[in-house]
Amino acid sequence: MAPPLGDIAHIGHAQLFTPDLDASVAFFTDYLGLTVNGRDGDTVYLRTYDDYEHHSLVLTARDRPGLGRLALRTSGEEALHRRVKAIEEAGGTGHWVEDEPGLGKLYVTTDPDGHEHALYWESEHYQAPDELRPALKNQPQAKPNRGVGVRRLDHVNFLAADVLANSEFQERVLGARPTEQVRLDNGTIAARWLTFTHKSYDVVYTSDWTGSTGRLHHIAFATDTREDILRAADLAIDTGVFIETGPHKHAIQQTFFLYVYEPGGNRIELCNPLTRLVLAPDWPLVTWTEAERAKGQAWGLKTIESFHTHGTPPVG
Repeated sequence: MAPPLGDIAHIGHAQLFTPDLDASVAFFTDYLGLTVNGRDGDTVYLRTYDDYEHHSLVLTARDRPGLGRLALRTSGEEALHRRVKAIEEAGGTGHWVEDEPGLGKLYVTTDPDGHEHALYWESEHYQAPDELRPALKNQPQAKPNRGVGVRRLDHVNFLAADVLANSEFQERVLGARPTEQVRLDNGTIAARWLTFTHKSYDVVYTSDWTGSTGRLHHIAFATDTREDILRAADLAIDTGVFIETGPHKHAIQQTFFLYVYEPGGNRIELCNPLTRLVLAPDWPLVTWTEAERAKGQAWGLKTIESFHTHGTPPVG
């Protein structure tokens, strides 16, 4: 089992593709409360108020929604090169790019399912302009006065044809620790939650019922409190944002959650997992059975069984 606080320090940012760039930007700024921090052609860079880096989210215009790049910051220059060596020794390939503002070189590779990952170390700390300067010097940016006001990008949930193979890539190659999983009666691992930090999870793999590869289930943003999740639900119905399910509490990982869709077609989770940490260095992998999973969420809400037009089964 990989030790906590290893070579990967945290999730840096995620890239989403959207067929309606302007509407997606409006959703993330007006509803979620992110701030635009640059634009390059059909790509827009946005940040949550408590992110110390240049951006938390990259939106890029494409014909269809989906996940582009998941960027992971390493704990140092040597850690970056250790992970690159581990990728290549495991038979993986990658290449170096320098194509994002506020960052140095990124090593771009893929997991076994084809999801693009970028590893980097060099990063400029964000300096807020006068109109966004916080009152407290230990906060990168003033809290937004609009929308939900999410604090940070919390996690990414990938869909995968083979959950175990992709989870083992995160564990053996990148150094993540598994914390919880779902095992079906036939022995198949249907979902696994993993962490690089003391958070209970940073990335998740969920079985793609279509057998496809490289798809996204959702990305999630963390709020300060559970009350923010309830407020987000009220804001959603007032502004026409589609609520898929919630607010409620997951049994797995105990996250208080709300699932919505942004206009480009990507599923977005709002979550409040801030009080649950994995501090034990010998944390045992918690396994949920098929029967336990069938009981639904923590307070009895049934896990959604019907598949929506986006073709992705819910999880969590």
